[in-house]
Amino acid sequence: MPTHTDGNLSALPLREFVLEGFRGGAQTQALLFVVFLALYVVTVLGNLTMIMVITLDVHLHSPMYFFLKNLSFLDLCYSSVIAPNALANFFSSSKVISFSGCATQLFFFALLVTTEGFLLAVMAYDRFMAICSPLRYPITMCPSTCACMVLGAYCGGCLNSIIETSLTFQLPFCSSNHIDHFFCDVPPLLRLACADTALNELVMFGICGLIIVGTTLVVLVSYGYIAVTILSMRSRSGRHKVFSTCGSHLTAVSLFYGTVFVMYAQPGAVESMEQGKVVSVFYTLVIPMLNPLIYSLRNKDVKDALWRLGRRHTAS
Repeated sequence: MPTHTDGNLSALPLREFVLEGFRGGAQTQALLFVVFLALYVVTVLGNLTMIMVITLDVHLHSPMYFFLKNLSFLDLCYSSVIAPNALANFFSSSKVISFSGCATQLFFFALLVTTEGFLLAVMAYDRFMAICSPLRYPITMCPSTCACMVLGAYCGGCLNSIIETSLTFQLPFCSSNHIDHFFCDVPPLLRLACADTALNELVMFGICGLIIVGTTLVVLVSYGYIAVTILSMRSRSGRHKVFSTCGSHLTAVSLFYGTVFVMYAQPGAVESMEQGKVVSVFYTLVIPMLNPLIYSLRNKDVKDALWRLGRRHTAS
């Protein structure tokens, strides 16, 4: 277990961290609590609604909505890894999290966020096959293939999470046990280490950069082919429907990859924790809240499914 030293005291096993969160007095903390709570409640309700609608409506039992349901599940899970503990700490005097609790939070956060990055690339490939190869689509994107793709995304996320968590928590933490963040993440933890963190930063930038570049290339190539196919369509209604669906996905991809790149895949990202907190709020709470709205408000199939479920509930 990493150790903690204080002045001339001998090294002692580090058993807990303190999540400092956001600076400010009681009024600031209360305001932030309300903001976090509102974002989290909308996130939970929105993503649970998407999961329920896609599960219950047979018209949405297709590969596209299978992936969208998994995206909603990931958004629900990784916001839940962060938000409840952050909400409790706003009115906590100690703001303590155990060493094992911190490691667990980092592991699941890294697992779920990385998996979402891979899943967004899978969704772009799914749209490419549906629009550019519609005749081969039912065979290529059969249920077993879709399940394997989602499983592969989780395996990639798990591998990255194991590497990041193990490399981070094998470091000796001896400068302080106060984490300048509202949850356990790699950049603020590296600032507490009293050993050389060059390898950790290189691995973080390298892996995150590789994942972001690789998945972005899949998205760009897929949508490059899609754009060519759309422009060759004669039907205006067909073009509008495809643009609406693909526009929703591109919006979600841009928001997610952009904020993750700012936080993890650029040199100097570890230096400014105040900026990092704001960016972290965006991809841990704002994006998971926005994704169901992006996909439902701009998707006629989802809106029709909501209307059918509402009518069925009213009739019963």
